[in-house]
Amino acid sequence: MSEFYKLIAVDTDKKPYPFSQLKGKVVLIVNVYLHFGYMPQYKELEILYEKYKDRGFVILAFPCAQFEHEARDSPDEIQEDIKQLEFVTKFPIMNEVNVNGPDTNPVYKYLKSKVTDSLGLRNIKWNFAKFLIDRDGNVVNRYSSLVKPSSLENIIERLLDKNETWHVV
Repeated sequence: MSEFYKLIAVDTDKKPYPFSQLKGKVVLIVNVYLHFGYMPQYKELEILYEKYKDRGFVILAFPCAQFEHEARDSPDEIQEDIKQLEFVTKFPIMNEVNVNGPDTNPVYKYLKSKVTDSLGLRNIKWNFAKFLIDRDGNVVNRYSSLVKPSSLENIIERLLDKNETWHVV
């Protein structure tokens, strides 16, 4: 069994979200910013999710406020932002995480250990970095925040249509 399926996240209700329930699915993991400056990416993510969810596609969003100019809100404000995000999206939203540094969430430790960015770096530079995982739990690739979710549609379709294992590109 892939190590990916042994991971467990925490959802917005503070309940465990075991990745074992993702077996056989194509998964896109995205660290998101809670405020809506990237609204076009939220919209594209939601369009992808709605289009492919019935074929075994899942998006997991992990709110993150680690980056420059992203002031940390109070816990109550964070929860309100998450509620707003859940209103505009139907894909699962996890609890807020750190994606870099000593408190890096285990999911992101795992993902970053499997694939680097286009410059060969492990750290995530900004929100809306994306990791694509195939039906066998293999990390297929990593995409920067500059990559629009809609540009991943062809590879998502190919992963959904094939039962073969992919390797990191």
